Amino acid sequence: MRKLSWFNKVMYFFNIVLTLLTVFAYLLPFMAPRLFPILSVFTLVLPLMLVFNFLFFIYWLFQAKRQMLLSGLILLLGITFVNKFFKFSSTTLPDAADDVTLMSYNVRLFNLYEWLPDNDIAQKIPAFVKEKNPDIVCLQEYNKVGDNSFSQYKYSYIFSPKGQTGQAIFSYFPIINRGSIEFPESANNAIYADIKRGNDTLRIYSMHLQSIKISPDIHENIDEEKSKLIFRRISNAFEKQQLQADLVEKHKSECPYAMVICGDLNNSAFSYVYRSIRGDMNDAFEEAGGGFGKSYNYKYYPARIDYFFADEKLEVKEFNTFSNFVNSDHFPIMTRLNFIKDKE
Repeated sequence: MRKLSWFNKVMYFFNIVLTLLTVFAYLLPFMAPRLFPILSVFTLVLPLMLVFNFLFFIYWLFQAKRQMLLSGLILLLGITFVNKFFKFSSTTLPDAADDVTLMSYNVRLFNLYEWLPDNDIAQKIPAFVKEKNPDIVCLQEYNKVGDNSFSQYKYSYIFSPKGQTGQAIFSYFPIINRGSIEFPESANNAIYADIKRGNDTLRIYSMHLQSIKISPDIHENIDEEKSKLIFRRISNAFEKQQLQADLVEKHKSECPYAMVICGDLNNSAFSYVYRSIRGDMNDAFEEAGGGFGKSYNYKYYPARIDYFFADEKLEVKEFNTFSNFVNSDHFPIMTRLNFIKDKE
């Protein structure tokens, strides 16, 4: 430390502070939001912390300083977090006749309130689904604007409680059972459908957890009062999400079939809620995705808040995010799965 210039001493001080904050952020997915609602907000900036740790590592490396070990160790300890944020390459396994393709998409009411200037989004979204032709499609923030627009699917389950924003599952395969999980004091919900494909039965959960109600243009005109309001809003939403995640976790623990969970969790892959709902299932993006997997249309940050979690009995053969299809505040995600024969 004595051999460092005054500037490097300052840099190293900030490096140490960043390291401590990053370690704390690593622990947050194991801490219930209702116990630390304000602190849970830090999970949203963990990717940024990883980026700064990498920059510090490069900074010290170019100077051949041993201080590079600090951020290097932090990055090594958090390698699983890095994989949740960015994948250098995707994986695509060969097609098989019995593969199942699934799409999940928060359609934002098919632009009912004209958030976007296009007036034909209610036609564009069904056309996109028809083009990609998934075997099963799960739509969040669905409403009756979409009725009769997905007629290629013989089987469907549409759930819109009391005329509120709902969800829908469309399938080429028979739906033999279906239901919903109501979330207390919330317009959000989860639905499920047991789908028969040959001799296999697959349960599909589609969910939309509590929104943090932060718009993509939140960076504009932020003052201190607005910042405090945003902070409280996010922490309150995380508390509600924990309750909702607990309800989903209990429900899925009683399921006798292989499962796929998909939808809009409104939270990052570094959160308690993500960890709780995922459980021991595989994140399709981690298994086969590439890049950032951005699923929310926020201009300055590659937010991934829409997911596919696949049962360990299922092999993830492909995963895609369609970030060029801008007809909602979310992007469609799609995966291709198959049963692992020796685990059936």
